[in-house]
Amino acid sequence: MALSSMTGFARSHGASGPYTFEWELKSVNAKGFDLRLRLPAGWDELEAYAKKRAGDVLSRGTIYANLNVKRSGAAATVRINEDVLAAIVKVAGQLAGTIDAVAPSIDGLLGIKGVLEVVEPESDEAEDKAARDAAGAAFDEALANLVAMRRREGVALGQILLQRMDEIERLAKKAEAAPGRRPEAIRARLAEQVALLLETADRFDADRLNQEALLMAAKADIREELDRIASHVAQAREMIGKGGPVGRRLDFLAQEFNREVNTCCSKSNDIELTNTGLEMKSVVEQFREQVQNLE
Repeated sequence: MALSSMTGFARSHGASGPYTFEWELKSVNAKGFDLRLRLPAGWDELEAYAKKRAGDVLSRGTIYANLNVKRSGAAATVRINEDVLAAIVKVAGQLAGTIDAVAPSIDGLLGIKGVLEVVEPESDEAEDKAARDAAGAAFDEALANLVAMRRREGVALGQILLQRMDEIERLAKKAEAAPGRRPEAIRARLAEQVALLLETADRFDADRLNQEALLMAAKADIREELDRIASHVAQAREMIGKGGPVGRRLDFLAQEFNREVNTCCSKSNDIELTNTGLEMKSVVEQFREQVQNLE
């Protein structure tokens, strides 16, 4: 199974009887799955269908789904509400004897709210059901296109993530080979520090200082961190290779990478090793940012 991005866009069109419709789907990053539908009045029964279909194929991302519907072939009619018009004329006649005003005009009367009514054409239940079924099929088409786009982007993201793993592995090997972490280099630095201490005072115990130096050398060793980084690289490559909705797991792994690299930097007592650690930290951050886009 391929990786999938959480971002994508798709459209589909359809027609049934007097209806034409268009679906527009847009997907963005989110911690979980959320389908937000905008449906015209009278088409609400498509909501349950759309949520089930989308939930079957998507596990993460906020999906905005808009349905636009137009009906052709049957024009709306305009009629006069005789009761409202009669009431208005009666009131106008009563006021004519009490105030000095111009008699109401035809266009003035027709402009009063409620006098004119727009009557939509009567719908056919069978036509409406067929149109809703066709709109459901069009949603499936748009959803399939959205899934395909998310997977194409997921493949591209997978290649980027593998490149980041290669960079982390290269930097880890560089850190392992750094001259400053060789035992003899560590011993030399510690011996120099001990010698300076012995020169400043004669009350230091040389044997005790030697033991402390060995303890400091052990604490400064980053062998354990480098081994865990190598293990994380192998896990990341395996998850990327298997694909599927692994975004959350890779995000957790990015946090583990960051923890190990931070420890390497804090233990470092060599400028070259520190610079390598900082460079690795930057690559880990790039990896984490890309992972945020994965399903």
